[in-house]
Amino acid sequence: MAEDHLGQRTQSLLARGQPFLKGGSRYEAVAAASQGQGFLPPRQLIVDRAEGDFIWDLEGQRFIDFQNGWATNPLGNCHPEILGAVQAAQKRYGFHWEHPLRIPLAERLANLSPGQALPRFSFEVSGTEAVEAAVHAALCHTDRRYIIAFASSFHGEGLGTKLISAYDAQNYVGLEAWSGGVIRAPFPHSEAIPPGLSLAQYQDYCLWYLEHHIPQYVMAADNIAAVLIEPALAEGGNWVPEPDFLKGIRAICDRQDWLMIADEVLTGVGRTGTLWAVEHADVIPDIMVVGKHLSGGIEPFAGFSARDDILGDNPRATSGSTFAGTPAGCAAALKTLEIIERDDVLTQARHLSGLAAAACADWSERFEIVSEVRGLGLLIGVSFQGSRANGVHVARSVRDEMLKRGVWALCDFQPQVRLYPALNMAPEVFLQGLSAMAEAIETVDRKGPTVGDYPARPSGNVGF
Repeated sequence: MAEDHLGQRTQSLLARGQPFLKGGSRYEAVAAASQGQGFLPPRQLIVDRAEGDFIWDLEGQRFIDFQNGWATNPLGNCHPEILGAVQAAQKRYGFHWEHPLRIPLAERLANLSPGQALPRFSFEVSGTEAVEAAVHAALCHTDRRYIIAFASSFHGEGLGTKLISAYDAQNYVGLEAWSGGVIRAPFPHSEAIPPGLSLAQYQDYCLWYLEHHIPQYVMAADNIAAVLIEPALAEGGNWVPEPDFLKGIRAICDRQDWLMIADEVLTGVGRTGTLWAVEHADVIPDIMVVGKHLSGGIEPFAGFSARDDILGDNPRATSGSTFAGTPAGCAAALKTLEIIERDDVLTQARHLSGLAAAACADWSERFEIVSEVRGLGLLIGVSFQGSRANGVHVARSVRDEMLKRGVWALCDFQPQVRLYPALNMAPEVFLQGLSAMAEAIETVDRKGPTVGDYPARPSGNVGF
């Protein structure tokens, strides 16, 4: 079990960085907010070393890695074959745009695209850049002005993607003058169902709103270029829609002559147990954005695939940057895709998903603070409830108790803990991490609510 305090090395380095780093003074406010609700300040961690299923902090304590480089290391930390491919490419090509690896990678991605229907690929650096480039391509192809995105969606931190994302209302503060061109639609969250509706009815309402309310009262259908959707809303809390929701969006886009853009930056390349998350709904988008997993967590790499008529000759849809499609990034992507196919990694991911479904099956009944467990493959979210004001602090407390037990997961500013284990994590390590998480939840659960009472629980376990 990890120590229940920050080690001297971590404390010293964090204090040293406060005057220099963006947001360096923020932790004090976050800690004060936690203490104001009766909770301990959130624990902090700095990675000293990463290898396979584990990371080590500056004090040498080992943690099972459910954070996974913010869902970027599909094959675990520092995979030696990917490192080798990257080093070989750097030694041979350095950095030049005109290197030969772009073409075989573009061919590979075309053959792996949903239905092999997206043959063109645009190389970008980050998921943010790729989403902005994809949206620009859609606007230019259709010669229309508006994009529809969904509540709780997250598409990046650039100016354009901040405007498109609907992470929360604070996301737009300071950007009001730039907010034209984006229409936000409701998403059928399984924990935020309007009174009197079932989840299926709420999903039908969201689709009705998309097809009928928006064109009638918000913007004419022939001025809407595309609908942008994460097949599972990852950063917003790992929300997993029913397959019929994505099918409904595809059908609406076809009827309204809108493009469908799937943001698979986090959900793609095996995270949900299939190569692309849209495969669960048997849907083929017109544009698909990829990143994160694609380069094995070793090199920055992203891009988007599209139909031939969208990217074959669209001179206004310019994108890319100096470091888009680097030799090292392409080498990492080629090697990652090779290993996933060679080692049947998707089957491993589905096996781990089944283990998670079994291990977490009773959590919403067993623990009062757990409102819902949901997942799609190895995209797993656990929602927590406290008083009406402190659900996020409950989630952070669970995450902190997990750290004490040697497990590292994600919890930022929402009442969820998110898990993104490597797709090929050793099953015994995976189960050990889930067991430690259950112990952490039980510890926080025994302490009970700090302020007020728990609200009525809306659902339970969904997904998987």
